[in-house]
Amino acid sequence: MSLSNQDVKYIAHLAAIELSAEDLTQYEGDLNSLLTIFANLKSIDTEGVAPLTHPLAMLEEVQLRLRDDIVTESDTVEHRAALMSNAPAQTDGVFLVPKVIE
Repeated sequence: MSLSNQDVKYIAHLAAIELSAEDLTQYEGDLNSLLTIFANLKSIDTEGVAPLTHPLAMLEEVQLRLRDDIVTESDTVEHRAALMSNAPAQTDGVFLVPKVIE
């Protein structure tokens, strides 16, 4: 697939940017180069290649740096009341917000 000058003009219109004639020519070449690279990547046979969770995972064991999921606050009536005290409007333990979609 290759983009024409009209395609680049249309993309520029969608992006709400104004391009000069020189810019159109340059971006047409740049975008077509990218599409060629994408087509080359798509043609690579990846059958049997396991997906990686991180680019460095193929070189070494990479541990995700996530914290342990530990409950640090208790769900008590007093705690909920303290949290709800900041609400401008609330009922039955939930925040009331103005309707924004009709």
